[in-house]
Amino acid sequence: QLQLVESGGGLVQTGGSLRLSCTASGDRLNSYGMGWFRQAPGKEREALSCISNSGLSTQYANSVKGRFTIIRDNAENAVYLQMNSLKTEDTAIYYCGTVAQCTIMGLQNPQVEHWGQGTLVTIED
Repeated sequence: QLQLVESGGGLVQTGGSLRLSCTASGDRLNSYGMGWFRQAPGKEREALSCISNSGLSTQYANSVKGRFTIIRDNAENAVYLQMNSLKTEDTAIYYCGTVAQCTIMGLQNPQVEHWGQGTLVTIED
């Protein structure tokens, strides 16, 4: 059974950077497309980015395009989210999860089967 664990969250000032990690156990991540999601207080969970199992295809939500980069290292069985130019509106719990297909439509309807427990990111002025 695939298990995902996020880490790397924390408190950062606006304009700063964070790198989130999603490490897997119980299965090889190279079998899965992977995505990053977030949920801010009082809001629905939002799909931010995905990467295909090969790493050749990526997609980004408009809210993070140009600021966030999704990376995977199948040898390390991990996926990362590099977040730059952080804004207060990026404050949320960030989750990684498997996605059925990393395409524009796939990011809108990710059909996540496995979720991590989340890591809190707080951006302050």
